[in-house]
Amino acid sequence: MAGASMPVYRPSHGGNLVWAASLAHCSPAAILDFSASINPLGPPPSAIAAIQAALGEVNAYPDPTYSQLCHAISNFHHIPPEWILPGNGSAELLTWACRELADLDKTYLLTPAFSDYQRALKAFGAVVEECPLDEFRVPSAECRVPSAVSPLDWLRHSPFAIRSGLLLNNPHNPTGQLLTREAIAPYLDQFALVVVDEAFMDFLPPGEDHSVIDWVQQYPNLVVLRSLTKFYSLPGLRLGYAIAHPERIQRWQQWRDPWSVNSLAAAVGSVVLQDTAFQQQTWDWLATMRPKFEHQLARIPGLQPLTSAANFFLVQSDRSVPELQATLLKHDQILIRDCMSFPELGDRYFRVAVRTAEENQRLIDALSQRIGNRE
Repeated sequence: MAGASMPVYRPSHGGNLVWAASLAHCSPAAILDFSASINPLGPPPSAIAAIQAALGEVNAYPDPTYSQLCHAISNFHHIPPEWILPGNGSAELLTWACRELADLDKTYLLTPAFSDYQRALKAFGAVVEECPLDEFRVPSAECRVPSAVSPLDWLRHSPFAIRSGLLLNNPHNPTGQLLTREAIAPYLDQFALVVVDEAFMDFLPPGEDHSVIDWVQQYPNLVVLRSLTKFYSLPGLRLGYAIAHPERIQRWQQWRDPWSVNSLAAAVGSVVLQDTAFQQQTWDWLATMRPKFEHQLARIPGLQPLTSAANFFLVQSDRSVPELQATLLKHDQILIRDCMSFPELGDRYFRVAVRTAEENQRLIDALSQRIGNRE
């Protein structure tokens, strides 16, 4: 790709390998991608086998009810199928959640926040009240977040809270901090609608995760969004699901286009949730690799990684990150995620996924050299 013109935009999402390759003057396949927080151990063989087995079905429309996929999700979470809606990635389902949030007087949003939250909320004219994370400190499962009173506590006594919504993601992106169920619970009685994006929750093994899926049947104002593409390394297939009250699920089905999930994605989703071997392999890998990678990052002068419950780290840098990002691409063909799409963070933070030991070491070596040389 030598001679490619310099792009005039910055991507708002990680994983844009075409953009990165245009800066690095190489093929997209040559880029080592730390910008997208995708499981490096996948896709699992069970997913590849499911795709191959379903290829003969691409000449027919998918089952519009996605009954097989819904039953697989139902068995996995022990919740009735009518409470489940598969989607074209969790991003599609976020759109419908934000349409409902926009009908309320105000939506409270924990910031810094995934840029698609603002996109979807603004698309429907939602009134957004931002709650900075440095003020929103709540106890976490493993003391990952300092314990303090939440600035949202005053809403418990506000007569307006009943017409307000709350949008959270847990673990939080981009910080990786984990909110406990106990921290979230009080707000279920105070807000008209609470949407919890658990896109990275499956990276925490049973007993350590703080999912609120089992509360959905108790709280009709609770919606939980899940992604199947990050944990199972399938972002190109686009697959996620929402768990919510059946009336809400039916309403969203009426709003969206038919056949949002393609037949290959539906086939994969039906099998990967049963792949307990791959799930355990991922949990074992992350439990070993995450603390080692954090330690490696912390040893580099000028970098301060924030302890994370997810499969990525937010790292504070004393150097301009867009400059560092460009240097790594030019010299090392490595892509890190700048945080320019998070206005609260600016140009002194980047996010990196936890990858294999060899890949992590390649990034550590490159960071050590480039930061030391100050190119």
